[in-house]
Amino acid sequence: MNRTILITATILGMLAIILGAFAAHGLKASISEASLQTFETGVKYQMYHALFLILIGNLTVISTKTKTIILYLVLFGLIFFSGSIYGLATNTLTSFNFKHIAFITPIGGLLLISAWGILLINFLKMKSDKS
Repeated sequence: MNRTILITATILGMLAIILGAFAAHGLKASISEASLQTFETGVKYQMYHALFLILIGNLTVISTKTKTIILYLVLFGLIFFSGSIYGLATNTLTSFNFKHIAFITPIGGLLLISAWGILLINFLKMKSDKS
């Protein structure tokens, strides 16, 4: 599982860099400044969670089951959160109106928060180190 998490994290990180560069160079002339900032928010959260998954993949104090749950929460959270933000920010460039599915953005945020919450719960359950 650690290998899967680390590979997923690396792919998400690479995609975040690619999308950030695309926004800075390819979209800059095509969308408004506000939309560009919105797009960059999606990129930032994607990168934060790629780094989060690298942490999860290297932690030895949480179970494989917990790591799997966190992986899926992050993946679906990013698809819903960052994915919908990418769509909303580039809405004027497509024929699909992403405003119809904007409700999934906060669902994605809740999934991302849940992943962090599960990590917190696991840390709270750990026995304290008396040294």
